[in-house]
Amino acid sequence: MAERSNRPRGRMPGRGSDPRRGSDPLTVAGRTLACTVSVVVLGASGFTWYEYRSLDDGMIKSTALADAKRNAPPHLDKSVNLLLIGLDSRKDMDGNDLPKQFVEDELHAGSSEIGGYNTNALIVLHIPANGGKVTALSVPRDDYVQTVGADGKMHKIKEAYGIAKEAAEAKLAGKGLSKAELERQSREAGRSATIQTVQSFLDVPVDHFAEVNLIGFYDIAKAVEPIQVCLNHPVDDPIIARTATHEGGGTGLKLPAGISSLDAAQALSFVRQRHHLTNGDLDRTHRQQAFISSVEYRLKEQGVLNDFGQMQKLFGVVKKDVVIDNEWNILDFAQQAPNLTGGNVEFNTLPITGFKTVGGQEVNTVNPDLIKKIVRQLFNRDAALTAPETAPVPAASETASPAASPTPSPSGAPKSVVDVNAAAGAGAAATESKALVALGYQAGRIGDAPARTRATTVTYGSGAKADAQAVAAHYGVTAAPSAAVAAGHVRVTLAATHTPTPTPATPSAGASAPADGSADPAAGLPMQGPAVKAGGIPCVD
Repeated sequence: MAERSNRPRGRMPGRGSDPRRGSDPLTVAGRTLACTVSVVVLGASGFTWYEYRSLDDGMIKSTALADAKRNAPPHLDKSVNLLLIGLDSRKDMDGNDLPKQFVEDELHAGSSEIGGYNTNALIVLHIPANGGKVTALSVPRDDYVQTVGADGKMHKIKEAYGIAKEAAEAKLAGKGLSKAELERQSREAGRSATIQTVQSFLDVPVDHFAEVNLIGFYDIAKAVEPIQVCLNHPVDDPIIARTATHEGGGTGLKLPAGISSLDAAQALSFVRQRHHLTNGDLDRTHRQQAFISSVEYRLKEQGVLNDFGQMQKLFGVVKKDVVIDNEWNILDFAQQAPNLTGGNVEFNTLPITGFKTVGGQEVNTVNPDLIKKIVRQLFNRDAALTAPETAPVPAASETASPAASPTPSPSGAPKSVVDVNAAAGAGAAATESKALVALGYQAGRIGDAPARTRATTVTYGSGAKADAQAVAAHYGVTAAPSAAVAAGHVRVTLAATHTPTPTPATPSAGASAPADGSADPAAGLPMQGPAVKAGGIPCVD
């Protein structure tokens, strides 16, 4: 059950001591990323153990990790995986509605009935045992997956928390609990289900987690504002009122292209916007990643990370809004914390295969086998990724549980021919074609696209649907059939703003990866759009 830390100080705990352990560098980093703003790398500053404990007093601790660990996949090394949960709830920790004037009028985030207990941000942070670069993977919130610890059925991954919480409330209803205690205990069930579902989907264990809600994000953004972000294109997201025939939406955000300085309310709009974006929710995921990078960069540049007084003041703000697991230990992770700043974190978004409607809702279809292979290669540095050895399966009906999502061509079968046209010219198309060939596709024609092409598109002819979906996932777009594309061909049209895909290096015989982990393990993998690298103010859509 979640509880507030209020332990005596003065004795350094060992590994077998009180499970409600002190705050450590990764705890700090986890809180930061989970909030999408906050502090990174407390340990890199050389604070004393007493100072860590001072910051930790009053933090809300959860035991939800215990159940999840019983069924977790095995650890292959001493690396650490942290799950960062952004909860889209308009409730406080006791289950009370957040103030209407704050949520609706100031943040334009809708009423307390909107959002429920959806986990709208899920990021797994992998810290390698050898001290190399940190890998952060975002899981799109609408991925349609098998839930674990909820009801065991197929749902959007964001819904596992709310389903488990509601079931727990029903079981606890007759036990005479106060409203606040019922809220705390049922949220523990939601956290456990979220952790277990992510573990099952990615096939990796979760060692620690941090959770923050809507008010927590705002409070921390308020403490560190103004925050600079960068956009590739101007945005205008007008607010549309909810009516009987329209669900409403919009954040009211209006920003030019380039760098802008945001206050806390604008910051929340920046990471929440999903309308008027080319790729909707998927672009919002990149916004979250870029915002984390911008905040970390700002705190580092201002010297906050090395100033105990400023850190203490900032933590005084976040303690009431952030929940962490009760097993983090400063002794275990102090040496790894420095890897969380200075550009040592790269964010990627796991790919989807397309969209479909289930029960009246649009969901992201995914290829679970491909997801697991990508994660294994990134986290465990497996051999180069190959397509799953399963044939494509037709999509299920809207009422039945869906079968596996379409996959790329079966292993051993030749992949489709990919024709590439680029707004930047035939030279850019040729470079991209080489990168696609390195991923196993057959080289096709190359050519120019109109110079004003603003969005990358992927179309395909008959017989090339599965490969087209895999290619589209690589660019963060959706594949579409076209009678203008030859059978067995995929056509990629690159926007003028497209960043070339890195061509995976082919090591010579006997060569090995750099010991310092400097090579980019995600290069060439079919991620959902480009990577977002920390260490500055990255530009996104």
